[in-house]
This record gives sequence, C-alpha cells and structure tokens, in this order.
Amino acid sequence: LTGLPRSSLTVEAMRAARLLLAWVLLRPANTQQCQTSSPGSVLRFTDTHAEIRVPALHRVPSSLDPLYGLVRHYLDFIQQNPLPTELIRAALNDPSSVKTSQVVQYELGYVVCAAVALLFTVAMPVAGLCFCYCRSQQRCGGRLRAHRRSLGCRRHCLLICLSITSIIILTSAICALVTNQRVKEQMEPGLGAMPATLRTLRQHISNIPQVAPLSLQGVQMVVDQFEVPRQQIISDLGGVSRSVGVSIHMQLKAMTYAALADLQDRAGDLQTSLHHLQILNKTVRVLTAARAELEPALREQRQRVVALLDDPRCTSCASVLGRAQSLELGADYSKVPSVEKVLKTLAGLPRSDFAEIIRQGNGTFNSIPELAVERMAQVIQELREEMARVSEKVQTIANGFPLPDYTRRISEALLKAEDRSQPFLQEVERFERYRWIAGTVLCSIILLIITCNVSGMVLGTYGLAKREDPSDYECRGEAGAKLLMFGVGLGFLFSWLLILLVFATFLVGGNIQTLVCRNWVNQEIYKFIDTPGNLPPSMNVTHQLNLRRDSNLTTTYWECKSGAGLWEVLQLEKSYDLDEHLKIPKYTANFQKRLGDFMTRLGDVRILRSEGRQDLETFALSGMDEVDYGRFQEEMKIPVVQTSIPGLARSLEGLQKMQRNSTVAGRLAAEAQALWQMQNSTVQTQEALVAKLGESVRFLSRLAPHLQERVKTTLATIASVEARLPVQAQQILRQEIGCFTRKELRYFAQYLHWVGQTLREDVASCQPLATALDNGRVILCDRIADPWNAFWFSLGCCTFFLIPNIIFAIRLTKHFRPIRNRLISTGSEETCPFHIPRVTALKL
Repeated sequence: LTGLPRSSLTVEAMRAARLLLAWVLLRPANTQQCQTSSPGSVLRFTDTHAEIRVPALHRVPSSLDPLYGLVRHYLDFIQQNPLPTELIRAALNDPSSVKTSQVVQYELGYVVCAAVALLFTVAMPVAGLCFCYCRSQQRCGGRLRAHRRSLGCRRHCLLICLSITSIIILTSAICALVTNQRVKEQMEPGLGAMPATLRTLRQHISNIPQVAPLSLQGVQMVVDQFEVPRQQIISDLGGVSRSVGVSIHMQLKAMTYAALADLQDRAGDLQTSLHHLQILNKTVRVLTAARAELEPALREQRQRVVALLDDPRCTSCASVLGRAQSLELGADYSKVPSVEKVLKTLAGLPRSDFAEIIRQGNGTFNSIPELAVERMAQVIQELREEMARVSEKVQTIANGFPLPDYTRRISEALLKAEDRSQPFLQEVERFERYRWIAGTVLCSIILLIITCNVSGMVLGTYGLAKREDPSDYECRGEAGAKLLMFGVGLGFLFSWLLILLVFATFLVGGNIQTLVCRNWVNQEIYKFIDTPGNLPPSMNVTHQLNLRRDSNLTTTYWECKSGAGLWEVLQLEKSYDLDEHLKIPKYTANFQKRLGDFMTRLGDVRILRSEGRQDLETFALSGMDEVDYGRFQEEMKIPVVQTSIPGLARSLEGLQKMQRNSTVAGRLAAEAQALWQMQNSTVQTQEALVAKLGESVRFLSRLAPHLQERVKTTLATIASVEARLPVQAQQILRQEIGCFTRKELRYFAQYLHWVGQTLREDVASCQPLATALDNGRVILCDRIADPWNAFWFSLGCCTFFLIPNIIFAIRLTKHFRPIRNRLISTGSEETCPFHIPRVTALKL
C-alpha cells in the first residue's frame, strides 16, 4: 500500500470508490464455495491381487491341428458311448461291484482294437518265421523263373506301390517323431504346472485371510493400504493451518487494503492541506506588503509620465496620455479572508505518524497466515494422534474377517491333492521318459526301413538299366534286392514292438480323450460331480470346498469364471456384515468432532488508533471548509497593476522615435526604461506569487466542500473494518475447516469403498479356481493328449502300412535278380525245363 497514489480524485471517482467499498463490506464472507475435487484428490491404491493371480493358459494354434482333429474324430468313432456315470459311480463307491462285462461293453471299441493289435502281434512274427523258412528253401524272395512280356509292367506297378507306401510310412514317421518330441516338451512343464497350480491356489486361499502374521497379502494387504489416505491426510494437516490463514487473508484483503488506502488518502489530504494553507497565508502577507511598497513608486512614475505626455513639445502623445493616467494598483489582498484561525487549529498536526500506522496495519493483517499456523498447532497435533487411533480401528477389519473358517478346508484339500500328486507325477514322468526313448528308437527303425526301401529301389532300378541280359548277374541290382530284404526283415522283427507301443499309448491317450477331455469340454464331468450320490463322502467336493448347500460345482465354476468372489460364492454376508464395518462415521466421528469444536480468535486488527482518529477529526472540524475561497479567486482575477506596464513602456518607446525634440525623446526613453525596470523587478514577482497562491486556492477549494464527508466516511470505514474483520475471519475459518473436513472425509470414503469392493471381488476372488480348472484342461487335453494321440496314430499308420510295404518289397526283390530262364513261352505260362547257357553269358 505504500506505493498507492495520493488522493486527487474527482467527486465522481470518489463516489464510485465508496460504492465499491460498500459492496466489499456488505458482501457475505461465506459466498466462496469449497474448491472442487482436483485429480490429485483421487487416491490410487496398490493392486493387491497382481501377485496371486493364476495365469490363464490357452490352446496355441499349431500346424498339426488338422492331424489332432482327425485323431479326435477317429476316437469319437471308436468310443461312441457317453460318460458311464453308473459305472464310475459303482467304481468310486463300491469297486467290488463293478462287473467286467460292463467295462467291456463300454470299452467295446477299444476291445476290438485290442483284438486287432493282438492278431497283428501274433501274425507278424509268425509270418516272419514262415518267410525265413521259405527263404531257406529258396522259395521266397528268389529269382524269376522266366522272362515274360508283362514283367516290365509288373515291375513298374510294384515300384509305384512300394514308393507310395514308403511315402506314407515316411510321412507318418515324421509326424510320429514330431509329436513324440512335442509330448516330451509339453509333458515336463505340464507335470510341473499341476503342483505349481495347486500350490498357487493354496497360497491364494491362505493369503486371503492373512494367515502368516508378517505377510502382506490378502485382507491384511488391503488394510495396510490405509496408509495411502493416512499419509494424504497427514500431508493435508501439515498445510491446512497456513491454507486457512491464506484464505482469510485473500478474502479480506480487498476490504482491509481499501480501508488502509482510504486512510492513506486522508493522511495525504491533511499533509497537503496544511502545506497549502501555510502557502496561502504567507503569500497573502507578502502580496499585501509588496502592494504597499509598490504604491508610492507607481504613483510617482505615473505623475512623471503624465507630465511628460502633457508637454506641448511631445508630438502625438495625446493617444497614450489616457493609459498613463490609469496607471494604478489593481488587486488588494488585504481584503481576502484570513486563514490564520484554521492554521491555529491545525497547529501541531499531525501528532500521529500515519505512515507508521499504515505500515503496522499492513503488517498485522499480513501476519494472519502465520497467526493461523500458531493458533491451530495444537488441534493439528491432536488430529495426527487421532489418525493413529483410526489405523488401529481399521485393523479390526482384518482381525474380524471370517474367511479363515471357510478357506481352511479348501487349503487342506489343495495341500492333500498336492502331496498325493507328487509320487504319481514322478512315476508318470519316469514312464514318459521310457515312452519317448522307445518311440524315438522305433521311429528311427522305421526310417531305417524306409531308407532300405529307397536305396533298394534306386540300386535295383539302376542295376536293371545297366544289365544287358535279364539272366545276367548285376551286383547293384543284387545289392538293391538285399537292401529290400533287409528292410523286410526289420519290418518282421520290430512290427510286434511297434503294435504294442501303439496299442499301449492308444489305450491311455484314447481313454483320456474320450473319457476325460470330451466330457470336460461339454461339462459332463461337472454334472456327474454335482449329482448327489455319485461321489463317496471322502470325495465330496461341495463339502471340501465349503460351498453352500444350494450350490454345486458347475454353478460355482461359472460364477468364479465370470469374476465372482468367494464373498458372493460363499454368501459370507449372512455371517459377516461388511457394510457395518465399513461405515464412515465409525472411523471419522472423533476426527470430525475435533475439527467441529475448534474455535479460535485471530486477534483484533487495529488500523487507526485514537491519536490518529483525533487528528482526522480535528482536520475535519478545522473550519477549512468555511473559508471563502471564492473571494480569493475574485481577487486573483484582478491584475497587480490596472494598466499593462509592458504595453505602456512599448508605447513610450514608439513615441520616442516620432519626436523631433531630442530632449523629449530622451525623457520618453528614460520613462520607458523605468517602467520596464518596475515590471521586471516588482510586478513580475507579485504575479508569480499570485500564480502560486492560485494553485493553493484551487486545491483547497476542491477539497474543502467534501472534507468533512470524506473524513467521516474514512473513519466509519475504518471502524467498520475493525469491527467486521474478526467476525468475517471467524466465518471464513469455519468455512475453510468445513471444506477441509469434507475433503478428508472423501479420502476415508474412497478407501472404505475400495476396501469393500476389493474384499468382495478381488482379494477374495475365486477366479483363480476356475482358471486352474481351465488350465488343467488345456495342459492335459490340448498340450499333452493331442500330441500323444497324434503320436500313436502316426506310429500306427507306419505299423499297418508295413504289411503292404513288406509284400511289395518281397515281390519287387525278384525283379532285381537275374532270371533263371530267359526263354519266352508264347503259348502258355509254363516255362521250358531246359536251360541252354551261352558262352557269352559266363562270368568269371
């Protein structure tokens, strides 16, 4: 405020200022509303369930999907019976009552396949023995007896047929190798995922009610998140006192600064008026004394000039004579009113240092924020202590949460399943290693057979092309025939092992697909489990999972899969009123009461003390407004001398030039010079004093009519501000504390709403249970069973196509060896019994 300009306002400007000040004073202090919630007032809580989710597994698209689909269709054809609920119920409840005929009836397709496999297992070794016997008798795989015209066509047909069977066996063997390796790759992580999933589920269930005292999981983690609003509230408490003080200062500064500015204007008016009154009084005295000194000199000068102009020798002087005769004094300031009485009244003013008063008023008002911090320090400390007690109340949510009673059985069941699965999974892993070795070895043997076939056909065909006579011996053709026979021998030797591996894997993988996977996908397994009486009491899933009586596994599965929590699935609201524990007043009643009971006074703000008030009242009653300033203005309109001395002097100088008499001319010049001297030395000084007097008169004449009104308004304004400032400061204090209270209660509300939502949906979520079941199906059916079944299907194709492969290879072997008799019989198919060798055909 020290830089505000001094008052020199017009009447209209002062009226506008008074209207603005009246609006400020009459405006209600509580019209300012609380600030709307900013983005920073929305709390962010840690995702408590990010570390206890069971990751969902999905079927990965593969280039072998057509093969998997073909195998599933084949198994659907083999096993067309639905889920044998009666048979499974009897097997689970009373295993001794299960009849073999029932099992055979259900597994009829597999029984037929077993018969075929048994026949193949017996027939192939027997056929191999018979073939060995025939070979020892030179009957099978020997040489053609005679050359016929159709041999070339037969040879080509056999080559094509053997090539086709070799391609089919090769393709199947490659598929078998690929699926064999894929089963190995999926089996190990799949077996490891099962106990890991059970362990994750058990940890998830156990962590919900905060079993371990030092754990930061489940409900305890949710409760610990109260640290977020607590820290936010503590942070707000650290700045609320200064914020309240600043708000009071900001809302009241317009009123206070306006009063201080008005006081500064009145103090300036007092100082300036006193200065101008002193100037006016002094100037009037000087002008009066100067007039008295000027009067005889002017009279004497007038007489000389008139006498000179009246001289007959003065040519053309009559025109100037009249102005010379009127050379008299003008304004007489001894007639103006005296201001000595006013000056006497104002003597010794101002007794107060208004600059210091204004500075102290500014300082007192500007210290309101620091004063608010000091006065609110105790209640802030009490609120911090109250927040510690609220934290203890929030802890009761975790202590009283009822989930441990409901999740203990689930945890025990999962732990038992995890313990029992370990030995079984280890055995499965061991047998899988043996299966992979056997499958790899047998697939390698099949590839060896195919290699023999391809090499035999290539060498045999090349030997036929190089042989000039069909009866000639050719080593490459003979080598091709021996390679084909070697492949035939491998086929007879290992075919029974192949069929045994195929049937064993087919029996296991087929039943997993048709009995488990197919019924898992169409939910028949869940329906079987849900049907009362199907499971023995020791396997009662509803009891072990602690489901409500009107629920079942299918309903629970779909509820969990849709994201429902254990709170909803188990209907815990019937035994634990969570809404009652999450009511806001339960935690905020004392917090609100302490803020609501807080009352304080920020102290009285004294803008103007009694000495300064008396100075202004004395100034207003000094009589300055009673002085007739119009009389001053009228007197100042009269010049110091009635006739213009410079004009008269210039006229005399003009007459000098017109004179013929040098004496008259000299006297005219002398009188003109005397007039100029009088003007420059005396008259101009008085005119300057008149101009100075006019400035003071104008200021005093403008101020005097409104002086009492302005002083009265200023004093009333200051008194009103001093009276209203504490009241409005208190109102603003209550308003700001109310806004602060509502803001902090929103933090409590956000946290408690988040707690309720999290406990109902996220922390106590049963979605991991549904995800674990889906993961089990994906691992068992999509990632293990599909390549497993594709393996035995591909290996089975290889095995069964070995039969035509053996036949075609044996038949083709004869065509690669020399013909015993090259004579051609055109009449019949009988060959000539005589063989006449040619000398040219002998080979050393």
